[in-house]
Amino acid sequence: MTLYFHDILYDYSNSTANSTSAAAAKPTALATAVSPNGTFFGEVVVFDDPMTEGTRALPPPSLRETAAARAQGVYLYDSKEVYDAWFAFSVVFNSTGRRGTLNLMGADLMSEKTRDISVVGGTGDFFMSRGVATLRTDAVEGLVYFRLQMDIKLYECYI
Repeated sequence: MTLYFHDILYDYSNSTANSTSAAAAKPTALATAVSPNGTFFGEVVVFDDPMTEGTRALPPPSLRETAAARAQGVYLYDSKEVYDAWFAFSVVFNSTGRRGTLNLMGADLMSEKTRDISVVGGTGDFFMSRGVATLRTDAVEGLVYFRLQMDIKLYECYI
């Protein structure tokens, strides 16, 4: 299954109605001192992002509830030298085609063209799922928007 993850970070200049993520913890003074490259080391971001299937287009705000799924969780910047993050989130399906959640976590080594994170569980149609989600950065617009292509392969799923 291929899904597109759309993240719009609130940065105080864009609309709160349009934003789907926000920094919950800013980098500390220590993080700023040890990370002169500005890698956001220590920043924690909470998100509730729409995910689309089969289309890369971000649905307009009025249609976001009709997205294929929602990604809900956190990522944190965990490297002092380069832009890397660690993800922990659930993909929440609520459609006639799929119901339930997939739980994912792992390192997002953003300098790599593709990177894998683990599918560590699930509920509903994805009860006790295990597998791998391959991430590929599909689009970036400054520091406020990115889109990831997620190719999800399940190896265990009890339906």
